[in-house]
Amino acid sequence: MIPLGDHNPTRTRAYVNTLLLVANVAAFLWEYSLISSGAVWLVPGYGMVPTRLVADPLGEGFTVLTSMFLHGSWPHLLGNMLFLYIFGDNVEDAMGHFRYAAFYTVSGATAATAQLLVDPASTVPMVGASGAIAGVLGAYLVLYPRAPVTVISPIITFMPLALFFGFPLLYAFPAWLVVGEWFVGNLIAGFSSLGMGYGTSFAHGGVAFFAHIGGFLAGLILVRPALIGRQRVQASRWVGWRPPPKQRPPWGDSPRRSGRDFWG
Repeated sequence: MIPLGDHNPTRTRAYVNTLLLVANVAAFLWEYSLISSGAVWLVPGYGMVPTRLVADPLGEGFTVLTSMFLHGSWPHLLGNMLFLYIFGDNVEDAMGHFRYAAFYTVSGATAATAQLLVDPASTVPMVGASGAIAGVLGAYLVLYPRAPVTVISPIITFMPLALFFGFPLLYAFPAWLVVGEWFVGNLIAGFSSLGMGYGTSFAHGGVAFFAHIGGFLAGLILVRPALIGRQRVQASRWVGWRPPPKQRPPWGDSPRRSGRDFWG
């Protein structure tokens, strides 16, 4: 399923999430311009290469962070930024700005560690914010499992002609179904790549599935400790398959809306 947005207003502005979006796009534009000029060293130099990290953890440790801001292509970047834009603001709203920044970083580092443990001998650079964003998805699943998420119709995704037969283009699904489907898909793809004899998911289409899995599990585990001392926030609740109308974010002291759930 391809999500287009959630219907879960926040109390505060997502400054850190916005900064992460801008930083990732800016880093890719810088990366793209350098590679177009012949800088073939960039991705191998700043991506996380398991075999180099194992051999020299102090010297190569910085690549765990730099790899989180590099991407392999425009679709890779746009897909990651779409998920971060949709789900990150609510997680930041629940955690607070500084805790969210730390949570995002730790999730990305855990994702890189998970991929390294699966194939420490790999010489293929790993790049992308997917692992850190997977942690955000795990946190969102814990905090807002019933929040409505608008997705493109799965039927139309595979059969575009279904539009001519009256199938709606957009549906609303609860977050647990959208995020759960994403995780199960990565889980199946990751372990099937091992079973097919590839050894690691790097060799299976260039996707680091186990980084996604590791980041997601980190998000599930770390979200509760990250909320210690934080005030509860309200969340929208899924009530039907049709996308609900947009709601204004309840910034400031605006009154709460009905049909909301608490996390915590």
